[in-house]
Amino acid sequence: MHRSRTVVALAAAATLALTAAACGDDDDVAASGDTTETTAAGGMAEAESNTIVDVAAGNGDFCTLVTAVTTAELQDALSSEGPFTVFAPTNAASDVLPEGTVDTLLEEENREQLTAILAYHVVPGAVMTTA
Repeated sequence: MHRSRTVVALAAAATLALTAAACGDDDDVAASGDTTETTAAGGMAEAESNTIVDVAAGNGDFCTLVTAVTTAELQDALSSEGPFTVFAPTNAASDVLPEGTVDTLLEEENREQLTAILAYHVVPGAVMTTA
């Protein structure tokens, strides 16, 4: 149980790291919702080099998530063997948080709390939107 929780946290963090890498001046990209579902070993991450992290990094809607994953040093988790599902919050989801919340969580002294929050966005197995 503890191992799957760690993988979940690592996977969520990895997703955040990749999104930050894809971010630039893409603030005008419209968010399609609060979360996007991506699965490892299936779904969007099926192509050879398209891990969950690769997918997130290629989508400007996940800049905040990628930054959080990088800060939590969880990049490798989403590239690990799955399957697991990441319910990846978009930038728009973090925009509704009280001002300063994300910045506070990204501080080094809050890494454990950030990792715990990211862990809630990852579940073991391939969960489809129809479930």
